[in-house]
Amino acid sequence: MDATVERAFHKLEANLEELTKVYRSLLDIVRKEKEILLKADREALDESNKLKEELLFKLRAQDSLRSRYAMDLATMVGADVENPRLLELAQKLAGTPAADRLRTQHAALDILIKRITEINKENEEFTKSALNTLNGALNDIKDTLSGKKTYGGKGQYKQGPQVSGNFVSKEA
Repeated sequence: MDATVERAFHKLEANLEELTKVYRSLLDIVRKEKEILLKADREALDESNKLKEELLFKLRAQDSLRSRYAMDLATMVGADVENPRLLELAQKLAGTPAADRLRTQHAALDILIKRITEINKENEEFTKSALNTLNGALNDIKDTLSGKKTYGGKGQYKQGPQVSGNFVSKEA
């Protein structure tokens, strides 16, 4: 591997290491998010969301750099420049320690992203379930407080009393 290719590889490798650190931090936050959701701690959830947004911003910036560094390396080794892939770059660098390191980093990032996606989906389902329960409770309260709609003698809707809430029978 000549010096120019080696420099391009080291830039990409350093960027991938930084990406891995950010993804690990994001994984920690997503794991803690479930605990926060179970506790229904709004302040902790707000803080968690702020940290998550900051990490996502860093990820976008690092990913943009990764794309540029991968394109540079792809140009030098003869890989697809428009859509460079780490595994393709590793194939082009076969027989060098750089190829193994790219495969290792690819595998680590792949595992991290899959795990983050799984936990995030679990959190989403938990949140949707909690919102459905809350909406059901609110609808029950709304139905209790609104007037009753019943059919009249001629098949027409007949508005019931505006004040309802038959918690106790009037006859009792």
